[in-house]
Amino acid sequence: MHPDSPLALIGYPAPAARALRDLGLIAVNVPTDDLRAVLDASRTLHFTGALVHPSQETHALGAVTPDAVARRVGRVDAIALSGEFHGTFALSDALTDALDASGYASRGASALILGVDAHDLALALPLARLGFTEIGIAAESTPEAERAARDLPAGRRAYPLSRRDPSVTDFAARADLIILTAGPLPSGLAQPYHTVIDLTGRASVTGSGASTLDLRDLPLRRLARQLEHATGQRFHPQELEGALQALV
Repeated sequence: MHPDSPLALIGYPAPAARALRDLGLIAVNVPTDDLRAVLDASRTLHFTGALVHPSQETHALGAVTPDAVARRVGRVDAIALSGEFHGTFALSDALTDALDASGYASRGASALILGVDAHDLALALPLARLGFTEIGIAAESTPEAERAARDLPAGRRAYPLSRRDPSVTDFAARADLIILTAGPLPSGLAQPYHTVIDLTGRASVTGSGASTLDLRDLPLRRLARQLEHATGQRFHPQELEGALQALV
């Protein structure tokens, strides 16, 4: 990225641009209507990429060429403007970074991903790269779970399940990690031998004895991934605390 190449901010408040300038980035708020035209103009003006506010993530999907994760999740949170407009959804890779950095012994372990549909389940599918050998995928319906399971890497034993089926409890009994991507955590599912990742922020494992993975730095890791995609620059997550507070 050339030091004078601007970064577009789609849907963010004005203070966000000022916060990113403190990182040495020239950030400019741009309109959100007719997003494809806005991106065309941004490329003409030599913008390097764009960050997308959560309120615009589904809208941005139709204006770019999404990568596999963004397509599966149905949202885009960062865009690179070189060549085609390449969109990604950085939260998934940030989650993988967080689990990897936690020291959790994923290789050879089994995991249960619990959600509602294939879109939210896709948030956690990249975790399979960390060496899980057996993965249960539970959605509201078995067809939705099967749809998500098709996107797992080859060599992983996948078990598509309906979260309403008692077999979910049976699989959870032999799982090491439970990842909740949407919907409620069924009562009694989490046990003392489980580690739980809660992406909803609403689940409670109090009284179950299960441990939870500390995800306090996940938003920082996500922003680092977004900026790398949109600008080509790498930032340490802890460098981004001031900017993160403004990106709301």
